Amino acid sequence: MTTLFDTVNTSIATLPNRIVMAPMTRARSDGDGLASASMATYYAQRAGAGLIVSEGIWPSRLGQSNPMTPGLTTEAQVRSWRQVTSAVHAAGGRIVAQIQHAGRLSHPDTTGQQPVGPSAVAARDVMMFTPAGPQPAPAPRALTTDEAADEAASFGPAARAAIEAGFDGVEVHGANGYLVSQFLASNANLRTDRYGGSVEARTRFAVEAVAAAVEAVGAERVGIRLSPGAGIQDAVDTDVTELYTTLLTRLSALGLAYVHLEEGTDEDTLLRLRDVWPGTLVMNPSVPTATTPAGLDDAERWLGHGADLISFGRAFIANPELVERLRTGSPLAVADDALYYMGGDDGYITYPTSGGPAGLTA
Repeated sequence: MTTLFDTVNTSIATLPNRIVMAPMTRARSDGDGLASASMATYYAQRAGAGLIVSEGIWPSRLGQSNPMTPGLTTEAQVRSWRQVTSAVHAAGGRIVAQIQHAGRLSHPDTTGQQPVGPSAVAARDVMMFTPAGPQPAPAPRALTTDEAADEAASFGPAARAAIEAGFDGVEVHGANGYLVSQFLASNANLRTDRYGGSVEARTRFAVEAVAAAVEAVGAERVGIRLSPGAGIQDAVDTDVTELYTTLLTRLSALGLAYVHLEEGTDEDTLLRLRDVWPGTLVMNPSVPTATTPAGLDDAERWLGHGADLISFGRAFIANPELVERLRTGSPLAVADDALYYMGGDDGYITYPTSGGPAGLTA
């Protein structure tokens, strides 16, 4: 019987366990999008994960979502990330860079530019973090056909920069209402050109973005994260099974390292997608509850359904040594969510490690 603590071979690396640290925005870079020494400490503390997926990193200034989030567009940014990847590797870990283009989930106060999207449709009931505080997501400017191709192509240089920065691979962020997800979503994508309308056309941007990364660094180093049917940040999919079956079928021809699915729709649909996807599957189960800390029951269920790896998000924030705590059944600390995005080291690198006190126990 497969367990979370078994080794697994992937094209990125042989992983010592099947636990993935999911990408989580923590807003600890500086105003120039540079990774910091504290970020190096944060990720190195969590190097016991079989694989770490970094927070979302923007591939162009236009693609930045929130303030104090990092980029991979300048040599200074690449250099700043080397301290992070070196620290993770020195601690025995492996880390991939999640490339995240915000699309319409941005604000002029953050980037100095009007956000862009598949169509000029604002995300409903979504508040953006900005330097002036929370503000409603503005209406984006619709990308022209040529501009859409250019934004998809921007994932290539970002992937190359990630490898130059020492990352072991890259994950294209195709989930949670960001630009790739916006092109998939029928309520955000009202286009009538080759990037919109039919299911095939709505998947084009995602395939081109992934293909750009593959051309830059090789398919064996590229994964993608998707959130079928989740509707997060007002990116609403219709025809979920057809849409994601088409997308995964097209992506399977590229020979990617993995697909990372969020459990945002019914299990039967996700099991059909598992049948469609022939390669390594990372599953991000449903949100943990008080009776199932860190989603362990769901993790075991998805391993039984054929997932190869299981990703955990918030459980890693207050439990840097989450893998060992899960292995030994130790109590899990609970993070102070007021400190998720507040900047500084408190609630970031201050949670105990190496057998220290567990802090706020569940």
